Amino acid sequence: MLLLPGICYSKDMNAEALHMLNEDRLFSPDPTRRHLARELYATVRDLPLICPHGHVDPQLFAEENHSFGSPAELFIIPDHYVFRMLYSQGVPLESLGIPRRDGGATETDHRKIWRLFCEKYYLFRGTPSGLWLRQELADVFGITETPDAANADKLYDEIAAKLATAAFRPRALYEKFNIEVLCTTDAATDSLEHHQRIRESGWKGRILPTFRPDAVIKLNAPNWRENIDALSAASGIGITDYKSFIAALENRRAFFKEMGATATDHGAESPDTKPLEISEAEAIFARALAGNRDEQYQGDPYFFECHMLTEMARMSVEDGLVMQLHVGSYRNHNADIFERFGADKGADIPTPTGYTYPLKPLLDRYGNHPNLTLILFTLDESCYSNELAPLAGHYPTLRLGPPWWFHDSPNGMTRYLDGVLETAGVYNLAGFNDDTRAFCSIPARHDVWRRVVCDYLAGLTLRGIVTEKDAQEMALDLSYRLAKSVYRL
Repeated sequence: MLLLPGICYSKDMNAEALHMLNEDRLFSPDPTRRHLARELYATVRDLPLICPHGHVDPQLFAEENHSFGSPAELFIIPDHYVFRMLYSQGVPLESLGIPRRDGGATETDHRKIWRLFCEKYYLFRGTPSGLWLRQELADVFGITETPDAANADKLYDEIAAKLATAAFRPRALYEKFNIEVLCTTDAATDSLEHHQRIRESGWKGRILPTFRPDAVIKLNAPNWRENIDALSAASGIGITDYKSFIAALENRRAFFKEMGATATDHGAESPDTKPLEISEAEAIFARALAGNRDEQYQGDPYFFECHMLTEMARMSVEDGLVMQLHVGSYRNHNADIFERFGADKGADIPTPTGYTYPLKPLLDRYGNHPNLTLILFTLDESCYSNELAPLAGHYPTLRLGPPWWFHDSPNGMTRYLDGVLETAGVYNLAGFNDDTRAFCSIPARHDVWRRVVCDYLAGLTLRGIVTEKDAQEMALDLSYRLAKSVYRL
């Protein structure tokens, strides 16, 4: 095995493990910068993990002995980052055990699913998913071999044996990962029963809900009318018009806050926030309740969602919940996959997005209000330097979320820091969140961010832009303190 000069390797790692996890991964090959990056990284590497936004199922923690299931159930079936890559190379989702909407047949032999994953593991070379998987396998499960067809059964047995032990239960791994707080994302209609059970269990882990009302705000969402009925039932308010709809949302926000929520989350088609006159909002909502889909009203869902974003900001001003806005994704772009498998199956695609004009109506009302924190996320990187950083560098309500989805990668993180730091500074950023359904990948995702940040700050230090003391403080803030303070955790 080739050992590179000047690179720090762990003494207890064998040759294959060295191949799996280079201790200087993501640091510059320049020895001076690499040395400084190492020193910065040493100060943040073991900090607790603040996880303010993600999609881990709270049910995992509701019972002390809950199991992740099989290796396929842990690594493949719930993770669209993984199966979208396999699908792109011609692997049918049915063969990966992804459930069909119609209940049709899919692969149920999890060992067979795992073998297929291992055979295709090479597809993840050079991708952020490859980085996360490699670190997850090595650090969490002690796997020191690169998966392939030859060792698939062996690795399956090793992982399955560990998943069967108490040390690999979700609560135990939460503590092993040194997670300080983890926030889930929950529908407005959710009973939060799993969160309640966590509370009642006496376990000390902090699993907090996040209020996401998309399914009742988007008038063209699947099963919207049924979702409204569920909102009525959950809030105890009969929703017969726009006024009662707003009252039901406010009721649910208050309940989420009682359950520990500090934030809301909104996945919008556009950052357009133009409000409607109340009479217009009432008329649109009445047409939706009546099922009126006349062609002349086809713009109703768009206009209503724009209006509701500003209305959500108004509610955040009143109840103090931090507002997150994720925009710029064409959801379920592959119509066939959506028809057969439903949403969140790896077919969401970034779209060009503008912010300066669309956000102005909301900012005209609340952009200077001390009670509102609005965190912006984008999939359109071109907006970072020419729109988002200048906006966040001025409006006291705005903070910028970390690189999201297709850009939560080493290169994406570096481009993000290049695009926003000079104009917005560090303290108009929201730190890092992992935004994942794959619980066991959380430490790896945070580690990638911390390594990239430390290498970036080492470069600024060597160029004389910041001092070493500045860089140490910035590394601590970006790795830990900002997420904790911005999300009010």
